[in-house]
Amino acid sequence: MREFHLPAMPDNQAEQVPVAYQGPSIAVSVVICTRLRPIALRKCLLALSVMKRQPDELIVVDNSGGDTETERVAREFSAHYLTEPIAGLSRARNRGLAASKGQIVAYLDDDALPDESWLDYLIEPFSDPRVAVVTGAVITPESINQYPQLSQPILLDKSDSYWFEIAAFGGLGIGTNMAFRKSACQVHDFFDERLGRGAPFHGCEEHHAFVQLLSRDNCAVYLPTAIVHHSSKYPIDWKREASASIAFSMVLFSEFRDNRADLLRFLYRRLRRKPLTWLRASPERGMIVSSSWWVLLKAVWFGVLLYFKTRTKRKRIGWS
Repeated sequence: MREFHLPAMPDNQAEQVPVAYQGPSIAVSVVICTRLRPIALRKCLLALSVMKRQPDELIVVDNSGGDTETERVAREFSAHYLTEPIAGLSRARNRGLAASKGQIVAYLDDDALPDESWLDYLIEPFSDPRVAVVTGAVITPESINQYPQLSQPILLDKSDSYWFEIAAFGGLGIGTNMAFRKSACQVHDFFDERLGRGAPFHGCEEHHAFVQLLSRDNCAVYLPTAIVHHSSKYPIDWKREASASIAFSMVLFSEFRDNRADLLRFLYRRLRRKPLTWLRASPERGMIVSSSWWVLLKAVWFGVLLYFKTRTKRKRIGWS
């Protein structure tokens, strides 16, 4: 990973919008995916409403058959309200991406609260046409103790020999805080709909998307100054997390054939409990690394079954 240099600011502008954002700017759509949580959604939209740089388009995707209170909250903040009745975060994200009109599409979780300069910082790297995805820092009450926060901006591309594992396994941030150049995402079902909350593989959809983009010779940037606060906790099913991690590795092995050696190298080091050679911007997924061999073997078994079950389904419904 190479350090990404932000434009310098004079001391008297430290609290102002960075120089790169003055004047006309690129059109940005912000997409918030939600499901039956209008109170959390309203807090998120309130935080967005006081940002220095307002989105050119605001989209709320309700991942249900429709909810009157959720729609009311979205309309209160002049957001476009869409529904995606089939459960799955990737489905909701694809729905928002397809409907968006901005050149840049940024994603927030409904229980995330962005800093007032979040969008200013998040879109700045897109001035470089090679950059297809930018992620930012996600601050939680547990983040300092759970995993090391990256403190420097990072530019990642295929010139880094570890780019594949960094993108696939948590070195670029998480979906709570990310933005994409829409023109780089013009593929059918950009987010793999087997992945993400509400889908068979609980998570990893953003990492799969990062690998897709970097494999096509794009660049990714991580910016610690693009901050969102995220305090919610989800109950963790360690068995499910471990099995999903194994299944996700099989997805990567199947779809990114040129990088199979990179994947096997990473998995071999992790099974031997070797430390990472790069810092994580997101926490470990489950207990797959530190569990006993018996737990690992069970995770492999269930992960393999999960992969082949969803692989058959994916072919049947015609996903690309």
